[in-house]
Amino acid sequence: MSNTAEIKVDGKSFELPVVEGTENEKAIDISSLRGSSGVITIDPGFKNTGSTTSAITFLDGEKGILRYRGYSIEDLAEKSTFLEVAYLLIYGELPDTETYNKFVSDITNHTLVHEDVKKILEGFPSTAHPMGVLSSLVCAQTAFYPASLDPNRAATEVDMSIIRLIAKMPTFAAWSYKNQIGHPVNYPDNKLDYCGNFLKMMFANPAEAYEVDPVVANALDKLLILHADHEQNCSTSTVRIVGSSHASLYASISGGINALWGPLHGGANQAVIEMLENIRKDGGDTKKWMAKAKDKNDPFRLMGFGHRVYKNFDPRAKIIKKAADDVLEKLGVQDPVLDIAKGLEEEALNDQYFVDRKLYPNVDFYSGIIYRALGIPTDMFTVMFAMGRLPGWIAQWKEMRENKEPIGRPRQVYTGANLRPYVSLSER
Repeated sequence: MSNTAEIKVDGKSFELPVVEGTENEKAIDISSLRGSSGVITIDPGFKNTGSTTSAITFLDGEKGILRYRGYSIEDLAEKSTFLEVAYLLIYGELPDTETYNKFVSDITNHTLVHEDVKKILEGFPSTAHPMGVLSSLVCAQTAFYPASLDPNRAATEVDMSIIRLIAKMPTFAAWSYKNQIGHPVNYPDNKLDYCGNFLKMMFANPAEAYEVDPVVANALDKLLILHADHEQNCSTSTVRIVGSSHASLYASISGGINALWGPLHGGANQAVIEMLENIRKDGGDTKKWMAKAKDKNDPFRLMGFGHRVYKNFDPRAKIIKKAADDVLEKLGVQDPVLDIAKGLEEEALNDQYFVDRKLYPNVDFYSGIIYRALGIPTDMFTVMFAMGRLPGWIAQWKEMRENKEPIGRPRQVYTGANLRPYVSLSER
């Protein structure tokens, strides 16, 4: 195949190089197009535009493949831990034992946050959405660590910002929940692992003892791994474009949290539970709602099935289905909403309409079920998503900065009024 593409504009031909990735993905490099021809491309939503090259995550939606740094998501979810995957994403290779132990130790020793963070937290009303609280607390770290604003810091100092952010994210997340329910915050317990520590900060209260359930902690660890990165999605692209201005890591990640907050991005698992609640209120007849989902004239949309990227089974869903089954069995949760979810799952997997269209349950469907079973409120679901996506955001920010990528500056085609004379106020 030719390594160039030809485009004709006003009778003139322009040759553009074709870039090929390690998985044989091909892209036309249009970076010189405007300079040579005076025209730009239009791609609303950037759905056909590669904003960068990246060595972090490979995704093939048609084949249902997801890999981090070349490792299959199936292997990582089965054999690895979230912090090991975080190291892999950020630094490019799986750590050896000594490196991994130091990484975990460094994170464990930085889970505590400055006491003044509590003052910021107390400034939020209990009605504040946890995502708003989370993004604010993350961005506020620039005030506690002003050296992070220097874009020319040594690599060791950047690493310290990375350690601090991974370490403190569970604290911020749990505290945003405690603020919402009006409970006193819990401080980190460094005797526990990453997920166990988070669960204790979330659910422990001063009136009774709290023991971390290992099945629950393991399921949460898998969920975080599955959400850790997903190449150039809305929030990840936001992190990269904010960081391209040489904004600090904390400010860039805060931007990603706000992008994730939108219901079209991170709110999918929340939408699943809200849909299940509506079905329960209607009487719980899953067959009725499956028929509505197949009716082209019915506005009802079945949430948590299919995926805009995966045209096959979401590889993450296969993994998290097992974790969901384990959690429900271990906790023995009796919840009509979860019974409805299992009914929808069974019908969709055996309904030819859904099978033919490959509308399988996706990761958002099962993660919503797990969070519901754990007693996590729906408006905290996106916070959980952010906690899992954090290593991917950091890796993408770090890669962008190390590659010295230019500041993000999309173009536009102007469709407004042409030049017109100004008319004074008295004459209008």
